[in-house]
Amino acid sequence: MGKQGHVAESNMDAAFPEPSLYTIKAVAILDNDGERIVAKYFDETFPTAKEQRAFEKNLFNKTHRANAEIIMLEGITCVYRSNVDLFFYVMGSSNENELILASVLNCLYDSVSQMLRKNVEKRALMDNLDGVFLAVDEIVDGGIILEADPNAVVQRVALRTEDVPLTEQTVAQQITQKLTVLQSAKEQIKWSLLK
Repeated sequence: MGKQGHVAESNMDAAFPEPSLYTIKAVAILDNDGERIVAKYFDETFPTAKEQRAFEKNLFNKTHRANAEIIMLEGITCVYRSNVDLFFYVMGSSNENELILASVLNCLYDSVSQMLRKNVEKRALMDNLDGVFLAVDEIVDGGIILEADPNAVVQRVALRTEDVPLTEQTVAQQITQKLTVLQSAKEQIKWSLLK
């Protein structure tokens, strides 16, 4: 019986891959022509940009008219969502839990929706592309899910976009900000002295 137990145990080990934090293979946002707007790949499944674009074109062709939310394509599990003229995709391995992929997709979509003030369409996304890239970086890094709460993502992106370099801010903007901070500090000191 001991020998059979080892055989059954080794067969089960082969059926279930080793758990890993690297769950996301790629994140992409395509327009309604299947052209890439945002894409970030986290492993070497598609090592060249040419292979990535070919996969994206194939993925778009299979999903742009479909009424589903998930597809298995070329050994990759893809969850997706569309809105107006944008298609959002999150991809993982063939044995990845679809619910985990869907939570990342929902976080991405909801974060973008909040950042664009619910105006999720190509023109608004292109105007805020830097924030969208920051959101992707806040959600997934190197294939590891960092955040699944869209409110936290939007808050972090807002903090990072406030750190705009001096060259991108006008002198008047900086003076106004400093005067506001100075005025606020004066008010606080005045009220603390009056107490």
